[in-house]
Amino acid sequence: MKIAPSILSADFANLQTDVEKVEQAQVDMLHIDVMDGHFVPNLTFGPNVVAALRPHSQLVFDCHLMIENPENYVEAFADAGADLIGVQYESTPNIHRALDMIKKKGKLAEIVINPGTPVSAISSLLAMVDQVLVMTVDPGFGGQKFMPEMLDKVAELAQIKQEKGYHYEIQVDGGVNDQTIKQCAQAGATVAVAGSFVFKGDPAVQVEKLRQATVEEAL
Repeated sequence: MKIAPSILSADFANLQTDVEKVEQAQVDMLHIDVMDGHFVPNLTFGPNVVAALRPHSQLVFDCHLMIENPENYVEAFADAGADLIGVQYESTPNIHRALDMIKKKGKLAEIVINPGTPVSAISSLLAMVDQVLVMTVDPGFGGQKFMPEMLDKVAELAQIKQEKGYHYEIQVDGGVNDQTIKQCAQAGATVAVAGSFVFKGDPAVQVEKLRQATVEEAL
């Protein structure tokens, strides 16, 4: 299972240092939560932060756009150095256009669904995406409690992927720790975003705990 630390829980005053710490822990990608204060009640990073971090890391930058009308910002984040760009199904009536714009910029495209959105809402988009993100908390803030009922969506996506031969990764985000990651892996998730769990201590130690948990689940 791939591990994607979320810098939403990193030390903003020492962001580069924290990014270097998780990169040294050999994580698979860096999850960057972009919030606009409208779609979700919080403000975080813009493309300028992505551009500032890009020269200092070789990690895949996974930018999750929790913003209204993300199609207006796809180009800016792509040009800033994002490798994978995620857009919320609920954030725009032009969701297909937004995903198509990401692909045309040569980036990996991700569709994201909130806890209240069923998998059926995005069924027509699954063939075109590289990753599906199932939010296991309501988006907007780090440190929330994991919603185990969201795992039914993960299992449904895993079944569709197998039946249709689709290639998308299945990512989970929200309340992931060394216990809940086992449930996610069992349900079929292939990428886990973890913020507060990784940055609450030594990132290298915390990332290893997540890895060991998924190994134990596989056994």
